[in-house]
Amino acid sequence: MLDLLSGGLLIMCMRICDVTIGTFRTILIVQGRKALAGIAGFFEVMIWILAIRSVFQHLDNPYNLVGYATGFAIGNVLGITLEQKIGLGYSQLTIISRMFADEIATMLRKMKIGVTILPGEGGSGGIAILMVIVPRKNYKKIIKAIEAIDSNCFISVQAAMPYRGFIHGPRK
Repeated sequence: MLDLLSGGLLIMCMRICDVTIGTFRTILIVQGRKALAGIAGFFEVMIWILAIRSVFQHLDNPYNLVGYATGFAIGNVLGITLEQKIGLGYSQLTIISRMFADEIATMLRKMKIGVTILPGEGGSGGIAILMVIVPRKNYKKIIKAIEAIDSNCFISVQAAMPYRGFIHGPRK
């Protein structure tokens, strides 16, 4: 009985690992990080092969099947949670403020964050649109700082993949 249960737990642990790695690999692919995605893919598939081999060798053990499915589910949750903590890549913040654009821009620039201000016209008059590219791991902190100045501003967040230019100000 202990062998049956330990086999299922081992398969679950392997699935947690390979699915978590797979989550990171997918994000690396989207960000164009080919070499790292390839390395992650190698380890993901090696672990998966070991896990699926164990399942197929012992299809009569229901603990293996439950361990496989449970590991997949937990691996998804763990992979997403870890990636959110690490925050790979960049985010583009688009901030629309009617009254406080200059104050927001000044505060962001003091934080060493580049800001582009564009004039705009809304349904109820003139607005300012601020465009900001920030490391994804910092965007929540930056949004809190913006909201401390203008709690009524509109903020949207998109994934960004910088192509060329300066992210953190001109190089010296």
